[in-house]
Amino acid sequence: MTASVPAPAPAPALTPAPAPASSGQATGRIALAVLFLLVLGFGLWGLWRVFAPGSGDVRTQLAGSQRQSRALASQIEQLRQREATLTRSDQISRDANRDLQGTLAERDEEIAGLRSDVAFYERLVGATAQRRGLSVHSLELVAQDAPARNATAWHFTGTLTQNLNRGAVSAGRLTLLVEGTRDGKLQKLAWDDLRQLPSAPGIPYSFKYFESVEGDIYLPAGVTPVRVTVRLAPQSGAAIEQSFTWAQTTAARGANVER
Repeated sequence: MTASVPAPAPAPALTPAPAPASSGQATGRIALAVLFLLVLGFGLWGLWRVFAPGSGDVRTQLAGSQRQSRALASQIEQLRQREATLTRSDQISRDANRDLQGTLAERDEEIAGLRSDVAFYERLVGATAQRRGLSVHSLELVAQDAPARNATAWHFTGTLTQNLNRGAVSAGRLTLLVEGTRDGKLQKLAWDDLRQLPSAPGIPYSFKYFESVEGDIYLPAGVTPVRVTVRLAPQSGAAIEQSFTWAQTTAARGANVER
């Protein structure tokens, strides 16, 4: 018996491979992508041009800001100058007002003094004036070297009058005597002590109706003056003495005589 030989298996069917894409299609896709990117970029550039300021606008704004800054700085400087001017004007006005007040006070004092002088002259030489012989109308003392409380050097002015003998000349010398305390003890300072000169001559006077006699005296340290006496020694006749409290002589002019 003849052995059967198996028939050979059929060969598998071959699937045809897809044909490769053509080069023209690839080039088209690339061109399309480039075109899309160009359109997108152009759109973004347009949006930036619409909403973003141009370089020319920035320079314009910068220049405007600089002009405004300079204008504001100029205004500030003008305001500062105006403030300084107003401050100086106010200070000048205050100084002028203070000077004016001081001048008015001085004028008031001068007017009061002149009125006092007029009244004095009327009492002295007027038709109804009381006849009086040689006398001391007033005595004034002014500190020269320190406040009045501690002064040792004093300038005095005494006003002498007489209208008893009209036309007659009264002549003589004036001296002072000061009474005070030192260390609780009474002190009497004669003319020589006050002038700090042995045998010091008195201050001469010579007048018909009135005269102001001036001089200087010196108090020893530690002396508290209380009273001052004016002594008039005429060329003829008895000496005349009149006393004033120290407070009277160092107060306002025209102190009253203590009887």
